[in-house]
Amino acid sequence: MKAQLNPSWIRALLSATALGAALFFTGAAPLHADDDCQRRIAHADHKLHEAAEHHGWDSPQAVKYRHQLAEARAWCWEHSHRWWDEDGHRWRSDRDWDDHDHDRH
Repeated sequence: MKAQLNPSWIRALLSATALGAALFFTGAAPLHADDDCQRRIAHADHKLHEAAEHHGWDSPQAVKYRHQLAEARAWCWEHSHRWWDEDGHRWRSDRDWDDHDHDRH
């Protein structure tokens, strides 16, 4: 006896697969953006501290990385409406960072 595939069963399976794929990919995008935000801010903060340690807080190198830190925070705010506080090790949901918070440490 030969098994026959019911067309409605195939449509239901394809619909469920498409729905599952759509939910998977829409859920993964915000997580990736958060990882990217945290990585960007942590990197800029680390580079700023290294530049300040080696060249001083008022050096051109520190100014460069202070600017990159502000850009990273702004990018996160534009994409996620939150930003990673590297010093506090937490996510912040208010745009309350001070562009000059790393002028002196």
